[in-house]
Amino acid sequence: MGDFVTFEQQGKVAILTLNRPDKLNAIGEPQECFDLIDALGRIADNREISVAILTGSGRAFSAGGNLQGMKDRNGIGPLEHPASTRTNYRSAIQKVPRAFRDVEVPIIAAVNGHAIGVGNDIACLCDIRIASTKARFAASFIKMGLVPGDGGAWLLQRTVGFSKAAEMIYTGDVLSAEQALACGLVSRVVEPEQLMEQALELAGRIAANPARSLRMAKRLMLTGQDSTLDAALEMAAAMQAIAHETADHAEAVDAFLEKRDPNFTGR
Repeated sequence: MGDFVTFEQQGKVAILTLNRPDKLNAIGEPQECFDLIDALGRIADNREISVAILTGSGRAFSAGGNLQGMKDRNGIGPLEHPASTRTNYRSAIQKVPRAFRDVEVPIIAAVNGHAIGVGNDIACLCDIRIASTKARFAASFIKMGLVPGDGGAWLLQRTVGFSKAAEMIYTGDVLSAEQALACGLVSRVVEPEQLMEQALELAGRIAANPARSLRMAKRLMLTGQDSTLDAALEMAAAMQAIAHETADHAEAVDAFLEKRDPNFTGR
């Protein structure tokens, strides 16, 4: 894993931090995409992790792409001709949403500052978003004469609904944290000094639940975004059959009947 994303583990909670504060954590190079993908893979492969928090260092979550790199035709944007540019998008930044969907633990975005363009889309890839009062959100590609090349048009409407997503994408307007809360882009807004405290508290409440069931619940949530009701019901039945046979389910039932706190082991 490279140095664009730092990794910390506190018990069952992983903390990923985008770490280019001098560049407002903008994502401009393929290696920065690969660093994030590697960090996500590290979470997915670690059965000791039940939940993750993604945040940014400094005063931004992620300010999006690198405009100078676009002008110079290097990095994750345009190359020498459209065919190369298409391949460039597919080989780097478009692998990021796929990597997020392969992670079967809940991910909380602790949005500490600006989440613009690609940064807004990365926040949308997380399951839960908590925002500092200093956070700002925008699907601002149109302001640069561009479209969301990283899958943002698919992501945003699944987060805030078609109408609000269309408004954000067609105008490129910047939303305050309170406006983001009002449209459901985030689930809560807190003071900056409380952001990580509240993210960790929420992560702890999630991680206290049976680990295997958490991963299956996450998979059901992701699958439900694309599947028919019949397909979703079939998957739910299959996963529930597995869940019923876990040691943690048996422990939960025993603890409830014996009026005590459960002791989950992840089995």
